[in-house]
Amino acid sequence: MEKQNIHSSKKILLHACCAICSGYPISLLKDMGYSVVVYFYNPNIFPLEEYEKRLDAQKTLCSHFGCELIIGDYEPEVYYDYVKGLEDEPEKGLRCDKCFELRLKKSAELAKNLGIEEFTTSMVISPHKNYDKLTKIGQDIAKDYDLKYFAQNFRKQDGFLRTNQISGSLNLYRQNYCGCKFARKI
Repeated sequence: MEKQNIHSSKKILLHACCAICSGYPISLLKDMGYSVVVYFYNPNIFPLEEYEKRLDAQKTLCSHFGCELIIGDYEPEVYYDYVKGLEDEPEKGLRCDKCFELRLKKSAELAKNLGIEEFTTSMVISPHKNYDKLTKIGQDIAKDYDLKYFAQNFRKQDGFLRTNQISGSLNLYRQNYCGCKFARKI
C-alpha cells in the first residue's frame, strides 16, 4: 500500500537563513508533499557584500529545487534597532533570541499576507542554534498570527550532513560566521 501524503500540495513558508542551512529542509519538505515558498529575510547579515553572497547562493539553491523565492528587504537599521542595548551579549544570548524573533515575526507576517497557514525556519538545522529555543519563539509568534509553526528538527536523520552534501554538490558559498557584525568579531 502506498503511503498517503497528508501535506499534499499544501504550501509552507520556509524562512531561510542561508543556502547551506536550507538545502535539506527544502528537500525534506518537498518530499513530505509541501509546496515550499522560501523567504530570505536576514537584515542581520553584515556587511552588504556578505549578504549578497548568501542571497546569490540562496537563488541558486531555489532554482535547483524549483521553489519560489521571496527576498525580503535588506534593512540592517531595523535589525540594529531591534537588538539595541544587546550589542555586548555573548553569542547564543539575548541578542540572538531577539534576532530570531525579528526574522520569524517577519516570516509570520508574510505567511499571513500570502494566506499560507504554516511556516518554519532553516535556522534549526544548525548545530550552533538551540532547537528548543527557536521552536518556542516560532510557536509563540505563530499563536500571535493565528498560524501554525511547523516544528521539525531538520538535524535528525543526518540532516546537517545532508544539507552540507546538497550545498557541496551545488558548490554554494559557505560562510564562516552566523551573520551579524557582533558574531563576526568572534
